[in-house]
Amino acid sequence: MKAASGGFRGLKVWLMLAFSSLIYGCSSGIAAPQEGLPVVEACFVSAASTVPVKLEVASSADQRQKGLMGRTSLAPYAGMLFEYSELREASHGFWMYKTLIPLDIAYLNQDGVIGSIRQMVPCASASGAGCPSYPAGVPFIQAVEMNAGFFQEHGIGQGDRLYVGTDNCPEQ
Repeated sequence: MKAASGGFRGLKVWLMLAFSSLIYGCSSGIAAPQEGLPVVEACFVSAASTVPVKLEVASSADQRQKGLMGRTSLAPYAGMLFEYSELREASHGFWMYKTLIPLDIAYLNQDGVIGSIRQMVPCASASGAGCPSYPAGVPFIQAVEMNAGFFQEHGIGQGDRLYVGTDNCPEQ
């Protein structure tokens, strides 16, 4: 009888832990990846190379606010393009609240020219107020987030350009 009782107790403990994990997962506030965003093919062009990428496009305020929150990974040549209808001031920036992976962000002007690139690290704060902001330092109308190190690895920097649409990308 003791063995059955111990087995039942173990099952109860396991069920309690499983239930607690489920409750925590549902209440932790980690956002799931956005679904249904359009994806565009594009390329970054520098003096040395053309680098093709696939970008999810966040153009509404809600889409931009959620961004890449909750992602545990991002494909090597994938990222997110944030589009604005009006020019943003140089003091405007991005944060990493609920963002789980390190990212680089390029801030672009109306011609797709990179004005600045910033490295951003995940923020573990329970509130957005505890997360640093990464201001552009230049006026911008678009921004592109890619995996950390992407721009450096591919020799892409200030003055280089993003072209959206494969028809706009120069031959490699």
